[in-house]
Amino acid sequence: MDLPAVSPPDVDARRAAVARYAELDAPTAGLGKLAEIGVWLAATQGTCPPRPPARPRVIVLAGDHGVAAANVSVHAAGTTSAQVEAVREATAPVAVLAPVAGTSVRVVDIALDTDAPEGTAARYRVRRGSGRIDTEDALTVEEVERAVKVGRDLADEEVDAGADLLVPGSLGVGATTAAATLVAALTGTEPVAVIGRGSGVDDNGWMRKAAVVRDALRRARPHGRDPLTLLRIVGGADLAALTGFCIQAALRRTPVLIDGLAVGAAALLADSIAPGSRAWWQVAQRSPEPAMAVVVQHLDLQPLLELDIRLGDGTGAAAVVPLLVMAARLLAEVGTISVPEPEPVADTAAAAPE
Repeated sequence: MDLPAVSPPDVDARRAAVARYAELDAPTAGLGKLAEIGVWLAATQGTCPPRPPARPRVIVLAGDHGVAAANVSVHAAGTTSAQVEAVREATAPVAVLAPVAGTSVRVVDIALDTDAPEGTAARYRVRRGSGRIDTEDALTVEEVERAVKVGRDLADEEVDAGADLLVPGSLGVGATTAAATLVAALTGTEPVAVIGRGSGVDDNGWMRKAAVVRDALRRARPHGRDPLTLLRIVGGADLAALTGFCIQAALRRTPVLIDGLAVGAAALLADSIAPGSRAWWQVAQRSPEPAMAVVVQHLDLQPLLELDIRLGDGTGAAAVVPLLVMAARLLAEVGTISVPEPEPVADTAAAAPE
C-alpha cells in the first residue's frame, strides 16, 4: 500500500507541556496519569496548553462474519443487525454513555448479512458478510482494498467535519474470533493464548472458538508478515475498514482512543502498515480478552483505566473521554507556583566608609 509517512506528534508542544506541569501548583508527579494524558493531548494538538476535546466522535463499523456459523458466539449468526438497531435507537451501552461523555455516535454498515442498504449508506457496504475463515478466505483482494479505502474515507469525513478525537468501534457476531486470529498470526502467538470469552461463551463455546482459530491459523501462518493478506484470509470487511480508519486518523494527525479487541487487532495491523501510527493513539481501558493483552504489549501502550469492559462498540472509550477533558483543563487552568522576586543586594562596597 502506497502511503505517506506518518508524522509524529509535535515535539515542541510536548516539551512545553512537560515544562508547564513543572510550574503547576501541585506536588511533583502529583497528577500522575492525568499529566501524561495532558502531555499527549498537547503533542497531538500541537499546542500547549491543550484544548479539551470539543467534538469527539464514536464511529462504529458493523459487519457479520461467516465464522459465526461455528457457534463461537452466544449470538446467532447474522444477528449483528439487531445490535446496530440498538445503537441507532440509543439503547446500546455506547449510545447510552455517549451523551454523558459529550460525544456523538455514528454506526456504519460495512458487511452486515442483510440486504444492501439504499442511498448514500450503500457506498460503505463492501459485501454481505465475510467468509468463514476456518474453511475459506474472508475477502477477495479487491474487497480488502475497498474496505481499507472505506475506512480511510470515513476517517477523512469525520476529521473534515471537525472531529478532534476519534473513537472507532466494532459490532459483529464472530468478530473477536477473527480478531484473535489476526493477532495470533501477526505476532506469532499460540492460539490458546489469544482466545477469550468474547460475547460470553461457556467452556464448550470456548473450545469451539479454539478449534476455529487453530484451523484459521493453519491457513494464515505463512502470511504473518503481510497484514493485507492476513485481512484477506482471516480478517473481515469490518476489520479491514477499521485498519484503514486507524491509519488515516494518524495521517490526519487526529488522536484516537483504542477500545475492544476488534479495534485493537485493526490498530496492530495499521501500525504494521503505517509505522508510527501508534503515537496518535491511547488504549482507553484494559480489556479482559487475552488477545488484547498481546496487542497492548506489541504496541507498547498502557491502558488508561482498568475497566475490564469486553464490549467492542466503543463503550469503554466513551467512558474515558471525560478523562481527556479533565486532563486538558488541568494543564490549562491549574495555577502556577509564584516565585518571589529576589530582594536587591546592597552595594556594600559603595556604602563602606573611606
